[in-house]
Amino acid sequence: MKLKKYVTLTRAGIIESLQFRMSFLIMVIGNLLYLTVTYFLWKAIYASVDTDVVNGMTFTDTLIYLVLATALNGFLEMYLVWDIGRSIQSGKIVLDLLKPMPYRRYLFWSYSGSFATQFLFTFLPTFIIVSVVTHGAIPLGINLLWFVLSVVLAIVINYSIDFIIGTVCLYTESIWGINIMKQVVILLLSGATIPLAFFPDGLRTVVSYLPFQAIYNAPLSLLLHADPDMQTVCTTLGLQAFWAFALTLISTAFWNRSLRQITVNGG
Repeated sequence: MKLKKYVTLTRAGIIESLQFRMSFLIMVIGNLLYLTVTYFLWKAIYASVDTDVVNGMTFTDTLIYLVLATALNGFLEMYLVWDIGRSIQSGKIVLDLLKPMPYRRYLFWSYSGSFATQFLFTFLPTFIIVSVVTHGAIPLGINLLWFVLSVVLAIVINYSIDFIIGTVCLYTESIWGINIMKQVVILLLSGATIPLAFFPDGLRTVVSYLPFQAIYNAPLSLLLHADPDMQTVCTTLGLQAFWAFALTLISTAFWNRSLRQITVNGG
């Protein structure tokens, strides 16, 4: 019975995602423009040095990493903070809390349909195109299994961070500023805009233990290695599992404690 509720929410999310085809097209165009700028930027960076390998990555390695990071960002991107913020401001949050399912779980499964459609129409086509264009530069083997497991954990981590930021809106009743700050921090410290290999040693060490790198860098590092050793796999997935569990507990506890802050505008 419980499974049927989750499947229904997933199905509704898929149907809703497919209704907004124009927004999907605009997102694709925006990503293409971003990748064009990224290509010429990193082309200039590699042209300015006397070696083909910088911090252990060639230009092709870097470009593949950033293209897949952009596709992964499109796949993992949620508008959870906006949804929670608008629900708080409009008072709809009160009705959501009356649903026969915990609010946090209800939102997650509502977005599950979006994850499915974005994976099929954003990440998977990009992965196939990159693999073909680079003539098999992306290894296809056991690394795909580790990548899938890592992405599942990345979804949980990303969702929990968004839910925490959304909960902060209960106190601030502000959405835009705090959400923009969250996006900047995650995109920078996760390796989505600059591979962590290019970070200074000290900063890279610190960032490697934070939850942000577990969203993009961890899955991509497992994907782009043909046969990663089990120690690396266990360390990467273990750290992700730790943050997924910890942030789930933190976000749930923070939400339960913050419910008393709910006020409905207009009385």
